[in-house]
Amino acid sequence: MRRNGVNYSKFGYIFTFPFVLAFLIFSLYPILYTAFIGFTDLQGLIPKPIHILDNPFQNFKDLILSNASFRKSLINTGLLWFLNFVPQILLALLLTAWFTNQRLKIKGQGFFKVLLYMPNVITAGTIALLFSTLFGYPMGPVNSFFQMMGWSDAPIYFLQDKTVARGIVAFIQFWMWYGNTMIILIAGVMGINPALFESAAIDGANGVQTFFRITLPSLRTILLFTLITSMVGGLTMFDIPQLFLAGGPDDSTLTTSMFIYGQAFKGSYLYNRAAAASMIMFLISGVLSAFVFYLMRDRDAARLKKIEKMHRKSTKSSQKGGVSHEQ
Repeated sequence: MRRNGVNYSKFGYIFTFPFVLAFLIFSLYPILYTAFIGFTDLQGLIPKPIHILDNPFQNFKDLILSNASFRKSLINTGLLWFLNFVPQILLALLLTAWFTNQRLKIKGQGFFKVLLYMPNVITAGTIALLFSTLFGYPMGPVNSFFQMMGWSDAPIYFLQDKTVARGIVAFIQFWMWYGNTMIILIAGVMGINPALFESAAIDGANGVQTFFRITLPSLRTILLFTLITSMVGGLTMFDIPQLFLAGGPDDSTLTTSMFIYGQAFKGSYLYNRAAAASMIMFLISGVLSAFVFYLMRDRDAARLKKIEKMHRKSTKSSQKGGVSHEQ
């Protein structure tokens, strides 16, 4: 954009340059280097010359076919994400419908929103310590409560049970993030044209009909953003499983990020195997994200675009036919 002979567009490049430089150094270069060493024999704490393997995909093949721990971490990651995201999105949608319902006119909304969002502010280390204390053995608040209610005669080692351990980790993730998801959805509802809700009220639609016929369809983009970010966050889950149970008991809460960390920085320092696992997770994230984008696409817009494309194609065909006929 030029005004009085001055080119103002250069300021945009100047202001974005620090971010671009930081991205190239701290994001793009590590990603490319990680992808490269996944095809090499880079191992050990002491730096050695790097050689590309005779079979460049050997590290990937060993992880997928021969490494039971990696396959188990994939299953754990998917299971923990599913167990925390489904109740998280359902509760967030319910709270969003509750807070944005103009007929209810809930008082003190700001207080409730802050209260529900608060777990997201607490650090993962604090939350891990809190739940370790709650389910402590042989003495802990949960054990004391069970014995006081007469539900058990002796202390229960909750954290030694695989199902209980997975359930607690999934609950912690749910508890930490449902408030954040709720705030995002409420912000999306605030961006919907109020005239739509007024028209629905005039037509006699109740709260449930308004939510499912107007609110949810209008939140497609926000729901897509929430699903993608939650999925990527679930696939990279690390802090709570690591700080709470360190992957135990018997690797029942071992996630892929913990596996990658263990391969790279513990024991033999298998950087090549850790890099290969990282790239596998990158590909899984990309495929799942593309699948989610496809499922949540605007079908009406896609259908209209297809019709327009066919119309343009038929128009070009008719024009070519007319030209050839004249010749």
